[in-house]
Amino acid sequence: MDLPVSFADRTRLLLGDEEYNKLADALNGEQPVSIRLNEEKLPDSSFSLFHTSSGRVPWSSTGFYLDRRLTFTFDPLFHAGCYYVQEASSMFVEQALKQYIGETPSVMLDLCAAPGGKSTHARSVLPAGSLLVANEVIRNRSQILAENLTKWGHPGVVVTNNDPADFADLEGFFDVILTDVPCSGEGMFRKDPVAVSEWSPENVEICWQRQRRIISDIWPSLKPGGLLIYSTCTYNTQEDEENIRWMRDEFGAEILPVDAPAAWNITGNLLAGEDFPVYRFLPHRTKGEGFFLAVLRKPEGETVRIRYKSTVSQGKKKAGASASKTNAGASKEQLLAARAWLLSADDYEISANGMNIVAFPKEYISGLSVLQQSLRVIQAGVTLAEVKGKDLIPNHALAMSTVQASDVFPREEISYEQAIAYLRKEAIVLPDTAPRGYVLLTYKDVPLGFVKNIGNRANNLYPQEWRIRSGYLPDEILVMK
Repeated sequence: MDLPVSFADRTRLLLGDEEYNKLADALNGEQPVSIRLNEEKLPDSSFSLFHTSSGRVPWSSTGFYLDRRLTFTFDPLFHAGCYYVQEASSMFVEQALKQYIGETPSVMLDLCAAPGGKSTHARSVLPAGSLLVANEVIRNRSQILAENLTKWGHPGVVVTNNDPADFADLEGFFDVILTDVPCSGEGMFRKDPVAVSEWSPENVEICWQRQRRIISDIWPSLKPGGLLIYSTCTYNTQEDEENIRWMRDEFGAEILPVDAPAAWNITGNLLAGEDFPVYRFLPHRTKGEGFFLAVLRKPEGETVRIRYKSTVSQGKKKAGASASKTNAGASKEQLLAARAWLLSADDYEISANGMNIVAFPKEYISGLSVLQQSLRVIQAGVTLAEVKGKDLIPNHALAMSTVQASDVFPREEISYEQAIAYLRKEAIVLPDTAPRGYVLLTYKDVPLGFVKNIGNRANNLYPQEWRIRSGYLPDEILVMK
């Protein structure tokens, strides 16, 4: 790999000749591959399905390295949300969340969340009773984010599509904000050749200034005493330590240490004259790509007022926002029928949103209302069903959800070949013994999605926009067929 000359000169000054040469060698080596399990669907005890593990990611309780990169697209368990393919270094977010949140239910915002690696991870780490708001400013990427969080299956999630400035009305709303800010991408050079071609000193200048604007926009929505987790995938101090120093000086933020054993080989502060705790992952020292993280606490004692918009202003909701909850389009009987599809249904508010029936955790209903007044909400909670006249069609999100009642729909275990056909949105034929009506297909006992079995065929209810489009089947996939 030919690294940009300016990058080489700047990074050599930062690290020194010996360390820079080791970094450059690592960037020309093979990148590690890692996944993170969804223990709600595929517990550690089931990891024997995977035959390519080369050890655990030390800073993640559910992270594993693989000994080679395989074709995840053709693994049904990937589409079922059993694991997420995530870069190992970024899994360090788990340590910050566990150390400073512990078992306290929290409202968390992942501000720059697409495609969803850190959001799915945070949702797994957050304690029971927490709410995650996952936001993405780019609309098509927000749809990818929603898809990945749907597959992950947790009900306590809201997906939004907003600019950081749109959160201004939510003063003091969040206990935790994760800002994995857009950056110059130096840490992705080995993984993404485009990042090398797009890098320039001018882009670094643009990035650190944009990062400060993002933090300035979002800071008021963090509660006093709340945590801001700042991360980038870049090496330079302008986007890393200098921004942390700026937050300390500008906002009075306290920079917090994160427990990190020396054996993990994480590099600390590289800014001359400063020694506040930060965590830098360098590919020649840690098994992963380039990553930087710091944790800051907002000072206590500031006056906080969440600005609730009046009911008159609700009519000015941004285009594309979720409609206000209403039972229009669904009868009381249909709402009750859909309610029976949930575990612990008393914990959820069941309502109609257009022609869909949705379940959302009751304890955060008022918070959802505030979010809907201020933000463009893509989805919230679990969509249970679509209403078509007197019929209820179970939604794919219900199949993916970890709170689906297991005894409601008949299940039919299918083969690997059938699973791939289903994920390609092709017609499926079930055995004559399979019951008629809506059937939940499973692969290796994991829910994959719904079909409507009419006898001579089963109508495929997999979302059209999520289907596998590739026409070939590779020799190697992640799991055994």
